[in-house]
Amino acid sequence: MSALRTTKLTALQYLDIERPAEYRSEFFDGEMFAMAGASPRHNFIKENVAVELGSRIKGGRCRTMSSDQRVTVERTGLYTYPDILVVCGTPQFARDDANSIVNPTAIIEVLSPSTEKYDRGAKFRNYQQIPTLVEYILVAQDEAVCERFIRQADGSWNFVSFVGLAETLTFHSVPANILLADIYAGIEFSEDAALADRTATD
Repeated sequence: MSALRTTKLTALQYLDIERPAEYRSEFFDGEMFAMAGASPRHNFIKENVAVELGSRIKGGRCRTMSSDQRVTVERTGLYTYPDILVVCGTPQFARDDANSIVNPTAIIEVLSPSTEKYDRGAKFRNYQQIPTLVEYILVAQDEAVCERFIRQADGSWNFVSFVGLAETLTFHSVPANILLADIYAGIEFSEDAALADRTATD
């Protein structure tokens, strides 16, 4: 018995399906991947970051956009929806889709148990193929930790972590600093996470 052949979608076929769809899906290498709904905790953290960051860069040349905005990595063919992105200057859009941004300056992802490996691995490798991207930030859910990656002149990425509610996340791509206490406002941590946070700030 011969193996069944799976027919892959083109990007245009994906976009035709995605535009009227009730639920969002990513697209890569001919396949669509439905995005699971985020938890309230994830959304609280994401909105805290979006509000705090947006208020700090308001009126400048950069703006924030949240998870309904699709991004295309033209070099790899990934279509995805980052939790938060920053665009500086005039937004540019994909040749085949006027709703997919191709020039984010910074991308922020709030980690979830089901997506953390992807966000740190394959997704980040795709994001690195965006020429305009200079900053990638991962925000933990279960502890007060933010991780910042900055593109260097040689193409490598410099890593810095910010740990504890007393720490301040300092952005490189835009003039903004956000106290982790504001990022995690209204979020309760487990006793183990709280102990680690107190140790980090002692």
